Amino acid sequence: MATYTITELAREFDITPRAIRFYEDQGLISPTREGPSGRNRVYTARERTHLKLTLRGKRLGLSLSDIKSLVDMYDSPKDTEPQLQSFLVVLARHRAALELQREDIEIMLAEISAHEEESQRLLALAGQAREEPSAE
Repeated sequence: MATYTITELAREFDITPRAIRFYEDQGLISPTREGPSGRNRVYTARERTHLKLTLRGKRLGLSLSDIKSLVDMYDSPKDTEPQLQSFLVVLARHRAALELQREDIEIMLAEISAHEEESQRLLALAGQAREEPSAE
């Protein structure tokens, strides 16, 4: 069975070992311990997958509690009604948040466009004023 060190996972996913330890503290991953006094963390393929799911959830903007629910679902039977209902709730909540963000982004883009047009108009007026001969 393949195992990984914290350094290997940090390098693979381009994150710090500290971030991996944080996810461990949050209960998202649970490596086994080996070596003197259990100092060395050993990650299985399962833990690697949990870390991958966690990082994907973070990229999608999910909260750590939502990610934990999804990671926990990964280990349970995939077709249970409660699991699917819970997953749909998480997705609906995230969709609603993204829709609000999209509305905010569209408003901001419209405001930026208006400022760009006004700035272009003012620059054109300033250029015309420089080109007009003075009446002396």
